[in-house]
Formats: sequence, structure tokens, C-alpha cells
Amino acid sequence: MVDLVPVEEVRAAARRLEGVAVRTPLLPVPAFRPVNLLVKPESLQPTGAFKLRGAYNAIAALGERARATGVVTHSSGNHGFAVAYAAAMLGVRAAIVVPENAPEVKIAAIERAGAELVRVEPTMDARLEGANRIEQARGYVQVPPFEDPLVIAGQGTIGLEIAEDLAAIGTEPAAVLVPISGGGLISGIAVAVKAACPGTRVIGVEPELAADARESLRSGARVRWPASDAARTRADALRVEQVGELTFAHIRELVSDIVTVTEDEITGAIGRLARDARLVAEPGGAVAVAAGLNRTDDELKIRKDGPAPLVAIVSGGNIDPSLLAFALSYNR
Repeated sequence: MVDLVPVEEVRAAARRLEGVAVRTPLLPVPAFRPVNLLVKPESLQPTGAFKLRGAYNAIAALGERARATGVVTHSSGNHGFAVAYAAAMLGVRAAIVVPENAPEVKIAAIERAGAELVRVEPTMDARLEGANRIEQARGYVQVPPFEDPLVIAGQGTIGLEIAEDLAAIGTEPAAVLVPISGGGLISGIAVAVKAACPGTRVIGVEPELAADARESLRSGARVRWPASDAARTRADALRVEQVGELTFAHIRELVSDIVTVTEDEITGAIGRLARDARLVAEPGGAVAVAAGLNRTDDELKIRKDGPAPLVAIVSGGNIDPSLLAFALSYNR
């Protein structure tokens, strides 16, 4: 049995993150109607993605141990930037292992933050091997991208904010749509949301070209997709080949369903967010909005025309400018 992260740890993370992470708003987008959809733009974080919450919480909780040695992580980009940024804030050395196909916009951000950059082959095994090698050689503390209670607790602060902000206006969400890759974000959000709003559905969203999490949930066991298959999606932040053991325990216990979206729907959502909500989203960051706009009431098992809102997490906005330009001109 795997112990789930308790909501008390999420509340402790919220206290650590005060003054560090932005409390992102819940934004109505009138042009999205008749969908009763609220958007939570984690793209507005200082690092451009939600990953700052988990990375800072983990490094801050490590305290003197991290400061004395340093930290290492592996990442497709956003978590690496978050670790580099948080480590710089806390005066900690950091090494970031990234796949060779990571977007240059994310690579440049990691280097600007002052971290050491290590490139490896674009597979999870290569990333893990690179991080383990640095840990063993230098004694650096690992800050995993998703398979870690402190990282999960940090991401869960998003769920706390959703529940608190909607309670303040006398309602709660019908469902929260969450991008899913390794599972840290949805695990943390599900812990917080289910504690405050037991009747709310927490629904994961991933590209149909990288749908290992949906297959895992439906089969009842973790399924690994080949890296070459997951690499087909332009949602680079969601190319993890398999959810973690700890995160899968949370998903099985707390997540209502996982749905997929197409590459066309992802690209269309990026354009809609930019034009209608004035928000920049990367492909992985736009999948939840894509599901909110394109999946039917029956598919989500909710009433989108009811009084309770549907909340979609925009998890990141670190997008290559040429891809954003393409999405803005995309009409399908």
C-alpha cells in the first residue's frame, strides 16, 4: 500500500509558497460560452508554469541539506526551470538533466537561471540515469518532477485555491480538468479538491498520442508507452512515458476519469486562449481547455449548463514563438 499525501501537507506547502508563487485567479472567458468554464492560468507564475509550486516547496523543505550539497532533477523543461529558479532564490546549486528534444525556449530559461544543464537522449530512462549519476557522484539531493510527496503537496496548492475562491462566492466546481503527464499535478489537486469538495469530479486530460495515463487508469495497472510514441505529440510537457507509482496511487483513489484530446484540438485551444482570454499557453498547458471546449457533457459526466462551473488548469505558457504564431492562424 502507498500512503497518499495528506491535505495537511498541501496546507503546509501553501504557507511555504506565500510570497513566492502567484495566487492565480479563476478567469471567466465570455467567448467560451455557453460552456460554463473558468480558467486558472498557471502560465502566469514567474517561471511560466505551475511547476514552481512543487519545486520550491521541495527545496525549501529540504533546508540546510540542500543548501550544503545542491539539488539535481530531470525534466522535459518546465520542472527544470522551476528547480533552477527556486534553487537560485534559496542559494542552492542545481543541475538539470533534460532530453535533447526539449524546446529551446525552456532550455534558455534554465540557463538564464544559472543552473548546470545536462542533455541526454529523449527517454525517461536516460533522464533518470543522468540524474542518478549526478546524485551519486556529487551527493546532490534529487527533486523529482512528480514522484515525490513534497512536489505533489506543492502542486496541490492549486486545488486549495480553487476550492477557497469558489467557496467565497458560494459554489464549488462541478469538475476540475487537469493536464496529466507524470501525475504530480493531478495528484496534488485531487487531494486538495476532494478534501474540500467531495462531490467534484477531478478529470485528467492528455494528448491521444501520449495517453498512457488513461490506459493505466482503465487497466488498473501502470502502462508504459514507448518514448517514440509519446514524442509524436507537440505537447512536449506531457511526453512522460509512464505515471509514477505514488502518483498512480492518487489517480486510482481520487481521479474520476482521464480523457484525451487531439493535436488539432490542442492547437485550437492555444489560439482560443490567446485571442479570447489574452493568455499564452503552451501545448501541454492548453489540453485541459481543449477538453472543456470539445468534450461533451456525457464524456465528462457533468452538466456544463448547470450553476456549478467547470475549471480548466492552464498549466504552462512556455511556448516557442513560431508555434504560437501557427496556433494563432489555425482555423480548423
